[in-house]
Amino acid sequence: MHPISILFLGLAMSTDAFAAAVGKGAAMQRPRWADALRTGLIFGVVEAITPVIGWALGSMAEQYIEDWDHWIAFALLSGLGLHMIWKALHADTEDSSPQRAGLWALALAGLATSIDAMAVGVGLAFIDVNILVVAITIGLCTFGMVTAGVMAGSALGALIGKRAEIAGGVILILVGMTIVYEHVFA
Repeated sequence: MHPISILFLGLAMSTDAFAAAVGKGAAMQRPRWADALRTGLIFGVVEAITPVIGWALGSMAEQYIEDWDHWIAFALLSGLGLHMIWKALHADTEDSSPQRAGLWALALAGLATSIDAMAVGVGLAFIDVNILVVAITIGLCTFGMVTAGVMAGSALGALIGKRAEIAGGVILILVGMTIVYEHVFA
């Protein structure tokens, strides 16, 4: 997998967490850097762990489906991309989160936004990629995007978050298309 594709994958995986962070930042009205960094760290760690779990699960099934693994990766990434786009277009704009979330609440929110990263990890088990590089990239992108999202939340509002999630969905579909292209024409 090309390093640019890995970077785009990391950015795409962090867009739903970014959208959630923008909402949290908007609810906080004047977020502090400490809160933003703490939120970014928790989301980033959770987002980095879940693709490794998905990759481990997918690796167990690799021997049974290696002839069409690139199509599975494409289907998973495209399905997730379409789901992200649909979710962004049909999401409620209400955010009833408290001003400052506790550690477990942030971890649960991070897990909720990283389920798609686990599914991506399953798809990545079927292609030649270093999962640790991908996981670290996803975690770092999420850390940066969530930190920025919390700080910018009061200024940006939910509209930008939805657009970011749509862009993330499109990027996932493009990464899936790139995987198929690399396997078919390389």
